[in-house]
Amino acid sequence: MEFSILDALILFICAYLLFTVFDLSNRVKDMQSTLKQMTKQIISPDNPINNELKQLLKEGSDVKAVKRARELFGLSLVEAKQYIDKLKSEI
Repeated sequence: MEFSILDALILFICAYLLFTVFDLSNRVKDMQSTLKQMTKQIISPDNPINNELKQLLKEGSDVKAVKRARELFGLSLVEAKQYIDKLKSEI
């Protein structure tokens, strides 16, 4: 079995692509971690935005409150619903 230059080139390209994918994967994980930390800082009980959301809840506009939380914090629908439910329990 002969090992040609083409085989070496293909092996090199595969190794390079594998390294690049792992590097990108690690970068994404780091970004997700940073975003989670930032979200925890933004979504704090002392945040004045909570007053707006609590007012919507007092008016009975739960859906609007969830929508507003998604807009303000960039949360998923489930995360926003959980956040609003937590605020609702504090009222």
